[in-house]
Amino acid sequence: MTKAVFFDIDDTLLDTSSFADLARHAAIESMCNNGLPLEPDEAYDLLKDIIKEKGSNYSKHFNILTKEVLGKEDPLLVAIGMTTYHNVKFALLRPFPRTSAILIYLKSNGYKLGAITNGITIKQWEKLVRLNLYHFFDIVITSEEVGVEKPDPEIYLEACRRMACDVKKSVMVGNKLDIDCMGAVNAGMSAILVNSTLDEEEKERVNNEDIDIIVLDSISDVDTVL
Repeated sequence: MTKAVFFDIDDTLLDTSSFADLARHAAIESMCNNGLPLEPDEAYDLLKDIIKEKGSNYSKHFNILTKEVLGKEDPLLVAIGMTTYHNVKFALLRPFPRTSAILIYLKSNGYKLGAITNGITIKQWEKLVRLNLYHFFDIVITSEEVGVEKPDPEIYLEACRRMACDVKKSVMVGNKLDIDCMGAVNAGMSAILVNSTLDEEEKERVNNEDIDIIVLDSISDVDTVL
């Protein structure tokens, strides 16, 4: 059976949280400068509440923002917000250091590579294309297409079926202990946690419960254990 390594995408291959936050701040600043009658900090707090309620993959955060502030959607302000957000986001989009080197190392050592991600299929592929990482991946599995999200074991099992690999010989690399790594372990895989800081309770869980999870400082260290 094929030996396989699966990666989460957001905050594992690239620093999604930081660039998204900066892009949203820039979008709000532009909207306020063009007539949204709120202070930028107030508007940003409202946007965060909308994102929390609707989820980060929802496509009409700025539509709701203008409707809540103005009583109706303002298409010009929505367009300004969306354009600024995407321009800033794509300008900042970068993989974490040594990400390409790690993927090359794994490929050269006979691993098949996949991605398992909670998100919209086209958006996740777009990130990989813009980062020029798409050609490393044999498959990309999203919650949108499978119908369940991590940490549901089914999304990991479906990835292994499509890759034709043994789940027990497969590894999941991600930045979230419960969502990425525990989900993989519960499906029968091993896992590597990267780019994450564990609190004392989480460290105790990993160390004392005989969980098949390796903790590394960053994705750049994956070649030290595989």
